[in-house]
Amino acid sequence: MTRVAVVGPGAIGATMAAVAARAGAELVLCGRTPHDRLIVERAGASEVVPGPVLTDPVAVPWRADVVLLAVKAHQTESAAPFLIALCGPGTTVVVLQNGVEQRALVGPFAGAATVVPAVVWIATETIGPGHVRVLEEARVLLPDEPAAHAIVALLEGAELAADFVTEAWRKLTVNAVAGLMVLAGRRSAIFRRDDVASVARALALETLAVARAEGADLPDSVADELLDWFAALLPDAGTSILADREAGRPLEWDARNGVVARLGARHGVPTPVSDVIVPLLAAASG
Repeated sequence: MTRVAVVGPGAIGATMAAVAARAGAELVLCGRTPHDRLIVERAGASEVVPGPVLTDPVAVPWRADVVLLAVKAHQTESAAPFLIALCGPGTTVVVLQNGVEQRALVGPFAGAATVVPAVVWIATETIGPGHVRVLEEARVLLPDEPAAHAIVALLEGAELAADFVTEAWRKLTVNAVAGLMVLAGRRSAIFRRDDVASVARALALETLAVARAEGADLPDSVADELLDWFAALLPDAGTSILADREAGRPLEWDARNGVVARLGARHGVPTPVSDVIVPLLAAASG
């Protein structure tokens, strides 16, 4: 039986815990908030993932075969004590976070474990403490490398991406544009405004330019595809970074937007929109 630890059993973590449980994994849940169990609603049914959620790394019972790291990127350092307790030379850490720098961010805390980045497309909502509703089934993309092959069998719906860099930057472009919702304090209906769409397109184009400098195969036409996607969303659709802003929590601004400006500067790619909005997002994060 595969020993799986979920660190950060929030909306994504709880959903992935339920997937791993269905695959027959032996689970341990680790987080900041204690829960006796997790409830995951999907397809009109409820799944119960037995707890408890451990809040003290000392209580971790074993080294994990697989760690599903589902804390947000800016919370990685705070999760380090759990990673230290869970990881050994035979551990694979699957990073279920936004961004394109997962290995660099998580590697220093994972010791001898193998770090595998992931791209996660999922629609979920938290409807109560330890209670999550899955609105759209998860799609998890992993790089096509040996450590990821076993994860495909563990996580139902996981796929190996031949060009993982391109897939990671495609998701990052969506995340970068979604940051505009934080600054406007509004949901996805704003992208139906011509003026906001113009700013969003410029932000998408500069993100794509940085992506190509990083080796992604993403032409400028992707910007228009993404804008059409945003405009077609339900008017009240949100994003996790907007939910954090509304709740007064720190924001995942660096992994989603700051990285565009930083890597753009490294490659000599102009990022005028990011250069304006990144300081504003950082200030909004407090």
